[in-house]
Amino acid sequence: MTFDDLGLMAELLGAVSAQGYTCPTPIQRQGIPAILEGRDVLAGAQTGTGKTAAFALPMLQRLSTRPRAHGQRGSAPPRALVLTPTRELAAQVGESFVTYGAGLALRSAVIFGGVGINPQIDVLRRGVDILVATPGRLLDHARQRNVDLSAVEMLVLDEADRMLDMGFIHDIRKVLALLPPRRQNLLFSATYSDDIKRLADGLLHAPAVIEVAPRNTAAETVTQHAYRVDKKAKRDLLIHLIDDGQWQQVLVFTRTKHGANRLAEQLERAGIGAAAIHGNKSQNARTRALAGFKDGSVRVLVATDIAARGLDIDRLPHVVNYELPNVPEDYVHRIGRTGRAGQGGAALSLVDAEEAGLLRDIERLLKRPIQVLPFPVFEPRVLTPEPDTRPVRQGRSDNARKHAERPNGNRPRKTGGTTASVPHKRRRRGPKPAAAKPRAE
Repeated sequence: MTFDDLGLMAELLGAVSAQGYTCPTPIQRQGIPAILEGRDVLAGAQTGTGKTAAFALPMLQRLSTRPRAHGQRGSAPPRALVLTPTRELAAQVGESFVTYGAGLALRSAVIFGGVGINPQIDVLRRGVDILVATPGRLLDHARQRNVDLSAVEMLVLDEADRMLDMGFIHDIRKVLALLPPRRQNLLFSATYSDDIKRLADGLLHAPAVIEVAPRNTAAETVTQHAYRVDKKAKRDLLIHLIDDGQWQQVLVFTRTKHGANRLAEQLERAGIGAAAIHGNKSQNARTRALAGFKDGSVRVLVATDIAARGLDIDRLPHVVNYELPNVPEDYVHRIGRTGRAGQGGAALSLVDAEEAGLLRDIERLLKRPIQVLPFPVFEPRVLTPEPDTRPVRQGRSDNARKHAERPNGNRPRKTGGTTASVPHKRRRRGPKPAAAKPRAE
């Protein structure tokens, strides 16, 4: 099957061909016709399966072939809304709409937090057809009456499982309350949980259910292995694996922001170009780190789970779980960054004794064991000394120094041309002695 068989218009077929795509992926083969028919969709699809094109292409076609209900164009409210959990994913989804819709008279915009709100207000006031947003920033605009969601015809919840994991369920419900009741709903999730099922039951109407892989599983093109390693030896093992395997592009996951920063600094001291991304990093810093990772100036990108959501890196060869996630489903999301769109990839986990239970939970979710490799023999790398960032103690004043040089704090007294130290006279405390009475004569 080719894209020509999916019923897409010539402008979209040209845009797809310009990107070098000829054959649709399984999620695209099943999803595009269902969305073109106007059906609600519940899709179980991991990142890297081509799911963005699976909803972007038919959305562009439906919007371009149906007239806008509102007559004016300038400040027209959005007709399609895509909600994503992170800024990075929002930006990449927005880029896809621009790329595929280049030949169509449709406007799209992306709004998320962490950047100035005024430029976003200007874009919204000019009117957009397709709005890609994170829930929090969208609600900020809604409260300020910068955006009108009453004309939304199509809604997409992308990576819905991650949005629920991040606590966005209340924000999602607030957004749903602002939308018209009649609309087409599309829900995409890499994993299924009871919360996802409840959300889908309340949102979707007789949906087309699409599963391109068994639930809660990783892509078959990803090889999965683990090392059992002492926690203190993880850093040295990671450095050895990168050097010995001559890895040039590695995505490493940690559980905490502090751990991501520290590991990136240690890799830099080992002579390996590294950068960290997490929620405390500014959007500019995250963009620079990701750009360096893509152009090869950064070999290792150390990330937390939330920050890595939406990372779209073609042919990423290696993913390392420096620390296993507390939630087994996050493991599926992590290793889904490699082995995308049928490409091969390798996922490696460094498991210490405290994480043995987490590994068992992951294997139970995957319904398969993860092969444990024998620990390699290597000589640990000597890191460059860590810079001393302690504050420098200020020098003492001349008077303080002179006082310290005198024994017992004695003050000098000149005696016959020499200086001698004599004790200070201690001030007497307590009541003064009564004055002597004059003797009676």
